[in-house]
Amino acid sequence: MKTSLSTLLMSLALLAPAASRAQAGAAPSPTAATSTAAAPQVFPTKPVARPDGGKWRIGYFESGDYSEYPRTLRVTVDGLQKLGWITVPAIPDGLNGRQMWEYLADNARSDTLEFVRDAWWQPGNFDAAQRPAVRAAIKQRLEGKKDIDLIIAMGTWAGQDMAAMGAPVPTIVASTSDAVGARITRSAQDSGLDNLHARVQPERYQRQVRLFHEIVPFKRLGLVYEDSPEGRTYSAVDAVEQVAREQGFKVLTCNAPSNGIAQEAATRNALECYARLAPQIDAAYVTVHRGVTPASIDTVAEILRQARVPSFSMLGSEEVKHGLLLSLAQADYSYVGLFYAETMARIFNGAKARELSQVWIDPAKIALNLQTARVIGFDPPVDILLAADEVYEAQ
Repeated sequence: MKTSLSTLLMSLALLAPAASRAQAGAAPSPTAATSTAAAPQVFPTKPVARPDGGKWRIGYFESGDYSEYPRTLRVTVDGLQKLGWITVPAIPDGLNGRQMWEYLADNARSDTLEFVRDAWWQPGNFDAAQRPAVRAAIKQRLEGKKDIDLIIAMGTWAGQDMAAMGAPVPTIVASTSDAVGARITRSAQDSGLDNLHARVQPERYQRQVRLFHEIVPFKRLGLVYEDSPEGRTYSAVDAVEQVAREQGFKVLTCNAPSNGIAQEAATRNALECYARLAPQIDAAYVTVHRGVTPASIDTVAEILRQARVPSFSMLGSEEVKHGLLLSLAQADYSYVGLFYAETMARIFNGAKARELSQVWIDPAKIALNLQTARVIGFDPPVDILLAADEVYEAQ
């Protein structure tokens, strides 16, 4: 049975506050009986030194070069600043993950934590062949030298590898499309490891696709992704296929290899796929892909606009600003950064990573590009115009 547009919007608005409240306390114990369970313990986020009076030492493990990783790290640092843990001068624009980490190590000021300059790891630029050696180097550092108190694992590969190691130290897994589907965490409610925490957004992509289909009742949805286990996870292929079965539309796909190749090749593959699919589809779900970057999203949007194809961004309103038609995602990444910062702060205040709720729901925001709507001949429903928090008139 189809859900009305107004009902979908209302359910999204109601989910966010409930999830926000859950984040402040511990996650429910997977073994506790419901009838006798005590109220979850609430852990503070105030700055505290290590028990020995020293600073908490943080390391960084990045899956590869991807624009979302430094962006996520930046807002996490902003969150730590809001909580009073650090002060950092304005971070220069255009830094990659390693450059940003080195900037933080050299410039962040804090009485309670530090970013350890040489505690940075990456398996090349998404080079699968380098993953075993990087895992071994991290494990040796954590279990041998024992000078790192927490790891930020940025991206699916980093999260998978830390989980495979058993997370020897508290690990915050960030910037993953589907931590459960990627087998980083056991479930939304339980990471499966005492030292592991990964943000989980249950049914996030199903909600996006259902909403898109309610607004634009397409029959052929285009989906570009790398046809690999990681690529399917990044692009939420299982979620899209689930909604396709429910709603009765077809998914037309194009394989765009992205891992283990140069950035230019990944971008070229993605653009060629969108150009190939555009004449065959009546809507496109633009998902996370290494070839879809701040530098290439304008071209993706123009390909789809020229073909008069409505588009929905998995990633968020920034891509709508650059010409995609719609999105349902956080308009401001500060929400995400504060979530990660609060999780880290609670761990430093005595919580186990596994004790803290992983569930996080995007604030219910809609972004709409009216110029794109005019170009493709799309007349937005009144409900969407009323619900849109961000409306863009120009690319």
